[in-house]
Order: sequence, then structure tokens, then C-alpha cells
Amino acid sequence: MRFLLDDEQREFARSLDGMLTAADTPAAVRAWAAGDTAPGRALWARLAEAGVFALAVPERHDGLGPLPLELAVAFTELGRHAVPGPLVETVAAAALLDRLGSAEATAWLPQIASGKAVLSLSVPTVGGPYALDADAADAVLVVEGDTVRLAETTGPVQPSADPARRLARPLGGAVLARGSAVTAAGAYAAEVAALATAAQSLGLGRALLDRTVQYVGQRTQFGVAIGSFQAVKHRLADTLIALEFAQPLLHSAALALAEGAPHSSAEVAAAKVTAGEAAYAAARTALQLHGAVGYTEELDLALWIRKARPLRDAWGTPAACRARVLMS
Repeated sequence: MRFLLDDEQREFARSLDGMLTAADTPAAVRAWAAGDTAPGRALWARLAEAGVFALAVPERHDGLGPLPLELAVAFTELGRHAVPGPLVETVAAAALLDRLGSAEATAWLPQIASGKAVLSLSVPTVGGPYALDADAADAVLVVEGDTVRLAETTGPVQPSADPARRLARPLGGAVLARGSAVTAAGAYAAEVAALATAAQSLGLGRALLDRTVQYVGQRTQFGVAIGSFQAVKHRLADTLIALEFAQPLLHSAALALAEGAPHSSAEVAAAKVTAGEAAYAAARTALQLHGAVGYTEELDLALWIRKARPLRDAWGTPAACRARVLMS
């Protein structure tokens, strides 16, 4: 099985990296956390033009996919740049709606592919009872057992370690679909969400490591850069190894999902826990090696650090993912 990306996939990653580097995502993250979604929606439209959301939508509904590996490539870059919004939930909702197959469900898919529709999704048995950024979404889907409903309202916003991740409990709503097919579609959507979240974590961890390496090369103590200290080198090397180990697991999981392999759930869980723990370790390393400056809200680094733990726990906690792997 091939775990390395081909030239086209690497170029796609570079193009997204270049676009997001020029887009001032820290300002969009801060605005989103403050309740101003306009900069985030503008960034969402640019991502749609680049084909990010179309990767989760079949060609028959104006998409390019489903292409799980390319989706993992894209979400690694979204994580690297800390792009705000229910990105994961929207592509997972696309997977759900496609598998439901009804005209009412699939009518959303062209809008998702074009970036005109922002959706949130709640699968309480996997991701908990809350929906991410429900107040900013055009629709909120809730999967409960064999029923999918379109939530009408949401409860109060719940606090999160990451101010740019606003969680609320979906309430009420009309039934969109019901039956055994819903259960299978909901499980598949949750796997897509876990894969995309794992990719986000990997990108986040890489960004944290890159920023920390740059910082320890500049900060001096006793007349030399602290990056020359053996203890610092060891800490950074451990962080790099953990992230490098997560990448082939992520790509393997994406390929298993694309092929509909019977073990895809376990592979996605393995990728999710490995990438999530690696990103969380990278955040702790970044915080420690930046010293007191790492705690400041004014420093952009804080926007990345505060995402690590919520992403680690979203769409499958480490304990739940390990249990799924052991049961496979």
C-alpha cells in the first residue's frame, strides 16, 4: 500500500498552504471567537473555490469525490493554519446526506461543494450531544439512532478550551430520514469526521513544531540559542517523531475508507488517537519551550495551542479510539 503522496496531491497541499498563509487566518480566528463570522465565511468561499468541500461530494452532485485521501491532505493544511468553522462537520454532513440518498437530503450537496452551505453535525453516540458552531451554520443535522433530523434551534453556547469552537446542543427539528440506512450512514459520517479531525490535528501539530523550532533558534540564554541545549533537542525530536508516525496512519486510514475496507473504522480510530496525541504533545512542547510568552493571548501561538486538546477529544476521545482499535 502506498502511503506517500503523489505530485498532484503535494501540489494541492502547497497551493492551499500558500493561499492560507496570505489570508491572515489569525485575524479570522479571533473574529470568529468574538462572534464575527464574516472573515471566516470569506475564507470558506476561497476554500470552496479551491475545491476543498467538493472533495466530499460525489461528481453526480457537482463535486469531485468522495476522495478521502485528498480530503486528509486538505484538512492537514486547514489544521496547519487553524482555519475556524465547522469544516469537519460540513464534509461529514456531506457524507451522511449522500448515503441517505433522498432528494431532500442530496439537495444540500451542490451547495456544500460550492461553499454556499455551511452545515454542522451532531452524532451523540460518537461526538457527544453538542454541535460545533451551530449558530453560524445554515443547517444542523442530528443523527440519533435510526433518525436524522434538521434541528430548529440550539441551546446556549457551551465554553470550550478553544474560544473559536462554539458548542451548542441542537433542539427540536423535523425528521429528514428514518430507518436502518440512517444508522449506517451516521456511522460512516462519523468516520469521515474522525479522519478529517485527525488530519487537522496533524497539521496543527506540525505548525506548533515549526513555530517552536523557529523560536528556540532565536531565543538566547547564557549567550547561546536555547535550541542548542540537548534537553530542548530531545523534546523537539520526540515531538517530530510522534507527528511523523501519525502521517502514514492517517493516509492508510484514508485509503481504507476510500476502498470501503472492513477494517476502516479501526484504522481511522488509530489515526485519530495517534494524530490527536501527537498534536497535544506538540502543544505542550510549544508552551514549555516558549516559556511565559506562550501563555499570552496576544501571541498568535495561543490560537494554535488552544485547539490541540479540543481536536484530540472531538469525534472520538483517545480512550474511545483505543477501545475501537482493540475491538477490531
